[in-house]
Amino acid sequence: MNYAQNILGTIGNTPLVKLNAIVKEIDALVLAKVETFNPGNSAKDRMAVKMIEDAEKQGILKPGGTIIEGTSGNTGMGLALVAIIKGYKLICVISDKQSKEKMDILRAVGSEVIVCPTDVEADDPRSYYSVSKRLAEETPNSWYVNQYDNPSNSLAHYESTGPEIWEQTKGKITHFVVGVGTGGTISGIGKYLKEKNPNIKIWGIDTYGSVFKKYHETGIFDENEIYPYITEGIGEDILPKNVDFSVIDGFTKVTDKDGAVYTRKLAKDEGIFCGNSAGSAVKGLLQLKKHFTKDDVVVVLFHDHGSRYVGKMFNDEWMRERGFLDEEKTVAIDLIKDRIETPLVTVKTEELVWHAIERMRANNISQLPVVDITGIVGSVDESDIFKLYFNNKESANKPIKEIMRSPFPMVAAKTTIDKISKLINRENSAVLVDLGNNKHHIITKYDVIKSIQ
Repeated sequence: MNYAQNILGTIGNTPLVKLNAIVKEIDALVLAKVETFNPGNSAKDRMAVKMIEDAEKQGILKPGGTIIEGTSGNTGMGLALVAIIKGYKLICVISDKQSKEKMDILRAVGSEVIVCPTDVEADDPRSYYSVSKRLAEETPNSWYVNQYDNPSNSLAHYESTGPEIWEQTKGKITHFVVGVGTGGTISGIGKYLKEKNPNIKIWGIDTYGSVFKKYHETGIFDENEIYPYITEGIGEDILPKNVDFSVIDGFTKVTDKDGAVYTRKLAKDEGIFCGNSAGSAVKGLLQLKKHFTKDDVVVVLFHDHGSRYVGKMFNDEWMRERGFLDEEKTVAIDLIKDRIETPLVTVKTEELVWHAIERMRANNISQLPVVDITGIVGSVDESDIFKLYFNNKESANKPIKEIMRSPFPMVAAKTTIDKISKLINRENSAVLVDLGNNKHHIITKYDVIKSIQ
């Protein structure tokens, strides 16, 4: 009979799958190493087992102990599987930018989950790096994994993933492409492949807000490169010891939007339901296409499963809120469709300035069309009104008609955003849309900015 002794026996030997539609503009043969076939649905299962087994051999993880790790979710899942089989307790410290699905899955397999803020410095006591270290110091009989600096991380991929790729391609691989986070995957696989054939190119996928690409190219750790980003699983604001820059030939950076869009495309075009870093890897692959020839064999690694992102990249509303959906908002009516049934807020010529101030404040708006019985005859803007008011508070009792400007420009419902943007300037803080039947609505600079994708 052929069976595994436990779930850990199913880790590894994941398939290589040819990519087709999504890489049609690349001449080379492109193969995906789909790590979602591991039992924890990610490449991190490999190093989770290796790190725990090595810690046991070194005597730093003792029976009945507690494993503590800062994780983006996938390492936590791998550690959880090993902890279940070997009888350890697990505490996962995770940043609040990670998907709810990841947190729920970790709890489902018995892990205690502690959530920390993303938008803090790495050495801030609230960061998930700092909290992990503190918990390890405070918890009796505990072991802090530290996947970023733990050499067993990259060693796991040197011993398993690298040899698998070499064997599966019969040594014909010419390029390896993968997202870089802790650095274990690219460094372990890269080291093995370079030893087999020094001509193999190793490419890292980085994200904007991360330090890897510039550091690799210049040797400068530029803190100006560091800022919050949405992409999960790749990029860092530190330099983990597991990142061996000597085996990496180059990096390319992928935007949050492109990573999310290509994650969805991968599912729709190839039927491969993978996570955020896979989408970034595919887009990065396309950005690197000039480096590939028709005779090349390019292997790209997909780290984790799409089920961990159903509330994010695979959720239309989440994508829409961030401007990641390529929905055409090219005309005026697109910009106001969410409030088209809401009456236009106006002020009459004979009303007083303080009426306009109160109306702006109550409706949280900055501009008002001015009307009389004939229709729209003028406009007022908050900057003009407040400047007038604070120079002379008595001006609050003046009629609007004494301080109003010319009416906002009027555009048709099908006017393009390009034309609208040219009409909004220092003199005109908004435009009005003619909806017919003497009905109008307003478009502001903010509406135009929101539509930019």
